[in-house]
Formats: sequence, structure tokens, C-alpha cells
Amino acid sequence: MDRGIPGSGNRGRLTVDVRHHGDSLVATPDGELDHHTEALLREPLEQGVAEGYSRLIVDCAQLEFCDSTGLNVLLGARLKAEAAGGGVHLAGMRPVVARVFEITGMTALFTIHPDLESALGGVAGT
Repeated sequence: MDRGIPGSGNRGRLTVDVRHHGDSLVATPDGELDHHTEALLREPLEQGVAEGYSRLIVDCAQLEFCDSTGLNVLLGARLKAEAAGGGVHLAGMRPVVARVFEITGMTALFTIHPDLESALGGVAGT
């Protein structure tokens, strides 16, 4: 059952909603993830691992832009989650964001799901 948690913040171009779903932490960034906004996603992901949520799901359906700083945030979260026995799952990437992951080869480093429902069910996509 979802337990709503207030969003972690807003810096104009990005808001991040954070909630728990079973043993997973679900972060939903909405807007642009870059060097100005990266802390809004990094902090709740790190806090989630610190609280024992090693399975992190980032619902990317509302993510409009992700630069190299955003990729580094996700890589850092991946390392921490894997050290705790879990991982980072990405769900519902828009084509413009998915392209950044494809170009950089990052698709091989994350479990990618077509949508949040699939990520919550644990069904990997292509």
C-alpha cells in the first residue's frame, strides 16, 4: 500500500514527489534534472537507502530533461542501493530522456521498465 510522503522540494524547474510502496522507495521527478536541481533527487534517494529502502524506483514519466549531472545522481544512487543489496529501477522514460541513456550506454547499468506499474510489479522492460 502506498504511504504518501510530502514532495522533497521545488526549485522552479524540478519537483520531486517521494513515497514508499512496500519495500520500495518511489521518486517521481517532474521537470528538468540538471546541475541546478540535482540535489532535489539525490537527497531523497540517499535518504531512502539510509532508511533501508535498497530498491529505488525513479518514475521518469514526467522527466523532461536529464543532463550528465542527473546521470551521475542516478549512478551514485545505484552504487549505494547495490551496496545495500538492491538496485535502481527506471520507469516510463520519455524518448528524449531515454536517448541520453542510450547514447551514454547507461541503459546497461539500470533495470528499465516501460512504466511505473511494471516497475512496482518487478517486470523488466526493454
